[in-house]
Amino acid sequence: MYVGRFDLAEFAVVLEPGEPLRTARRAFYAGMVALTDALRAYAPPNKTVAIGWPDAVRIDGGLVGGARMGWPSSAREDEPPAWLVFGAMIRTVAMADQGPGIHPLASALDEEGFGEAGAAEVTESFARHLMRVIDSWQADGFDGVARDYLSRLCRERRTVLRIDESGDLLTRHVGSDRLERNHLVKALAKPSWLDPKLGGPRL
Repeated sequence: MYVGRFDLAEFAVVLEPGEPLRTARRAFYAGMVALTDALRAYAPPNKTVAIGWPDAVRIDGGLVGGARMGWPSSAREDEPPAWLVFGAMIRTVAMADQGPGIHPLASALDEEGFGEAGAAEVTESFARHLMRVIDSWQADGFDGVARDYLSRLCRERRTVLRIDESGDLLTRHVGSDRLERNHLVKALAKPSWLDPKLGGPRL
């Protein structure tokens, strides 16, 4: 599904996983890898496309959008859900009153020098990259997806990160045996990047 807007790339894809919901939610990470790959394909060489766990997309630190995931409310954790929906929204154009410097924590593709990368181009690029990421997951397992995702994550220094089979992020500081667990389900319940009043990425 693709929503035609000039200032936002907004799209969603329906997945039909063959594994229990508890582990199937890891498809969110596959979607985030594909989303950042889609943007990197158009990014100027000096621009860094990064992820704020678990769902925000930043370019050189400026928030441009993110993704979210939904599933049936009746789905059981130990059974495959009928569907998962991965949806994404990327700010492609800064509105007139949102020029450079007015909202220093936010950005848009046009402000970052992405040229002609509009909503249609980003959506098409995402679809191509998602197919590649899912094919890789099916052929080689989830480890490669996790590795790609974690390599793009904004992170503290001297930390070791891992994604467990339920999709939770496990963090260990170098020199410590203590693991910190960030729950994916809780994080997905309230997208960190979305402003409900704006109906789009936060400013």
